[in-house]
Amino acid sequence: MTELPCFINRPHKFSHPSEETFSKVLDFYGIAWEYEPRTFALKYDSSGNVTEAFAPDFYLPAQDLYIELTTLKPQLSTHKNRKIKRLQELYPDIKIKLLKRREMREMMVKYGLYQEADHLKGRASQNQEG
Repeated sequence: MTELPCFINRPHKFSHPSEETFSKVLDFYGIAWEYEPRTFALKYDSSGNVTEAFAPDFYLPAQDLYIELTTLKPQLSTHKNRKIKRLQELYPDIKIKLLKRREMREMMVKYGLYQEADHLKGRASQNQEG
């Protein structure tokens, strides 16, 4: 069995502070991860050009699992849910999990990341996501 590399302390430019915090939790537990390693085509135009794609935030090689994080308001996370559903229709062998803001905040509190969890409270956190 080959040991998978762990990307501990490797610099990344994350799209949202919650992604950086999540990477620190993975690093702390020695869980190998990759940041946005693959983009999946979801829709094509009549010429075969990709018109919609999806790049999940993290891939955990040892678990063969993609993780997508969202801090959007629940009613606005419909867009991500739709993309994940489409990804599962087109790529049924791909495992993916969506972690919502509440779940991420609970995880951060559980691991003593109180300051980071505070950043996921209120409307400001919902507006930071791109």
